[in-house]
Amino acid sequence: MKLKGKGRLRFTVLAVLCAVNTAGFTSFAMSPEGETPVIYGATSLEDDLPDSASSKEVAKKVTEAVQQIAVEKTEERVKQIQAEEEARRKAEEERLAAEAARKAREEDQRLLAALIFCEAGNQPYEGQVAVGAVVMNRVNSGVYPGSIREVIYQSGQFGPAMTGWLDSVLQSRSYTESAMQAAADAMAGSNPVGGCLSFGNGNYGIRIGDHYFH
Repeated sequence: MKLKGKGRLRFTVLAVLCAVNTAGFTSFAMSPEGETPVIYGATSLEDDLPDSASSKEVAKKVTEAVQQIAVEKTEERVKQIQAEEEARRKAEEERLAAEAARKAREEDQRLLAALIFCEAGNQPYEGQVAVGAVVMNRVNSGVYPGSIREVIYQSGQFGPAMTGWLDSVLQSRSYTESAMQAAADAMAGSNPVGGCLSFGNGNYGIRIGDHYFH
């Protein structure tokens, strides 16, 4: 059956709208300069309709509507891509931050293990943890420096740090597995000496092995 006049116009408009509703929009391509997308299959509507002002106007509006849908779909996709890129960027930043924190913690543990080995390598395991606990107490005290490295290397505090023995043990990694575990336990919160901030060979405080903690 061949449609003529208004019937052909209505059929063409309905066909276009149905195609838009079903497929989202007709095929289009973006120009390199970001100009209005070219809609394939919609720009020739005027040629398929009767030669009248009303028909041409309807065809123009339908074409513009299809083009607008294409633009909106393009903008939506651009926003989606930007959101995905932002999510990937944040995920990578978080991964790098977590990796840096892990490495810093490992370095702190090795340094604390070296100090424990130097100060209490010949003491019972509890005494080794206690030395690590003193360092952690200082870190958390608000009176001493706020990091393990700063506490250990604070001037005049720990003999092995002042003599260079600590650096030698740290560089050669000659500390024991026991000292490494004691460092890990102390950093995790294990504390057999309460709030003690010092230790030595005196005669007061909490005694563990040869050391008194106070």
